Amino acid sequence: MNNLVKEWLLFALTDLKTVIKLLGDEDLTNVVAFHCHQCIEKCFKAIICLNTEEVPLKHNLLRLYGTVRNHCKLEIDMTLLEEISETYIDARYPADMGLLPYGSLSIERSKEFYREAKYIYEQIEKIVNNE
Repeated sequence: MNNLVKEWLLFALTDLKTVIKLLGDEDLTNVVAFHCHQCIEKCFKAIICLNTEEVPLKHNLLRLYGTVRNHCKLEIDMTLLEEISETYIDARYPADMGLLPYGSLSIERSKEFYREAKYIYEQIEKIVNNE
């Protein structure tokens, strides 16, 4: 495994750790959504980097997963992945607060985002460490 792949996973883990610290605060569910997205995006980019040197500058999780799905067999909740992907921009800017695609995130929904991000991180980490 090359150092860049390790860096992608290290940064993904940082996002996951951030989520853990913020989880449960109803005022920060948008930030949780953002960091869940970032964690998953970086995991997918680690797989891309592992299999090719060119990591795309795209952020759509469904497209990124389409790029990596042949390299990692994951049981992903595609509906949840799409929802996490759609919150990426909306969760970042004040004009859109409360206007997330599915409304403001509840604490429970943000926990579902976290569980999915954690699952993806753990599975990608296993794949990368076996290379």
